[in-house]
Amino acid sequence: MNTRRLRSGFTLIELLVVIAIIAVLIALLLPAVQAAREAARRIQCTNNIRQVALAMQNYHSSSGSLPPGRKGCCWGTWQAFVLPYLEQNSMYNSFNTMGGNGVPEVNRMLRYEGPANTTVTQNRLSMLTCPSSPVESPWASMPLKLSGVGPHLTSHNYAVNYGNTTVTQVDLFTGTPQQINFLASPFGDIYNTTRGAVFRLDDFTDGTSNTLLAAEVLQGVGRWPNATSNPLGDLRGFTWWGDAAGFSTYLGPNSTLPDILYTSAWCRSLMEGNPPCTGPQAAFPAGMFGARSRHPGGLNAALGDGSVRFVKNTIDIRVWRALGSIRGGEVLSADAY
Repeated sequence: MNTRRLRSGFTLIELLVVIAIIAVLIALLLPAVQAAREAARRIQCTNNIRQVALAMQNYHSSSGSLPPGRKGCCWGTWQAFVLPYLEQNSMYNSFNTMGGNGVPEVNRMLRYEGPANTTVTQNRLSMLTCPSSPVESPWASMPLKLSGVGPHLTSHNYAVNYGNTTVTQVDLFTGTPQQINFLASPFGDIYNTTRGAVFRLDDFTDGTSNTLLAAEVLQGVGRWPNATSNPLGDLRGFTWWGDAAGFSTYLGPNSTLPDILYTSAWCRSLMEGNPPCTGPQAAFPAGMFGARSRHPGGLNAALGDGSVRFVKNTIDIRVWRALGSIRGGEVLSADAY
């Protein structure tokens, strides 16, 4: 009598079916994993900007005012002034803010890339870096430019509110019937005596809960190939520099309109995931940096009362610009943002 030998195991078809089922499950699971990771990154980013808001509040309690947004182009920004309130006393003690006094030799030494300050400005602060954003070192300082070695100055992901027009806080005449008047902001240039650069929270007549203190910005990615002739990369997010230390609410959150710099050589528009940028335009002067993030649908922003909101890209631009002023007199409803 012939007997059949029983065979154990899977047939080829059964194995292929199992592999296909596993592949489908992985394909279904992967977006959920990615979404969970982004949610964790966004929570960390929220915590970071909350620390910035608390540092501003503590600075205000100690000094009686908010810190200046910047001291000229190159001799300190809010980021340097609040270091003690971010538990970075050693960095603060190492940063020299005495530049900008009109003596060219001294000013060069005391700029953010000067030898007196690169001990600080080549360091990246994790609490000022959003984990959803790539990190970048956009400025190759002079030793690198000349010899191929030397410190790289760092970018970060949080900037302060320079108001509803531009970094230079001028009224905008856009070439259309629309005119945008600067309506005062929490931060500005300490040298700008006409607009006022140092404010107290009592000056927020629009209400601290209706005024932006800080928001996310992107670190511009990439440096021009020839570092010996151009040591600069994309300077957006380079918050040691006065212009990039602030954002303008003329541009909405994650706006598709370009940031406007003094020269297009300081940015790499639409390259390596960068947002658009350009040099000065006929209707728009230089110094317009938008609040931006890598989070889907919006960005984190801190208000004058210390709270943090996730502001959607779809916010009414009039509401966003109103949040950029401290005494514009706008009426905002609680559900407008």
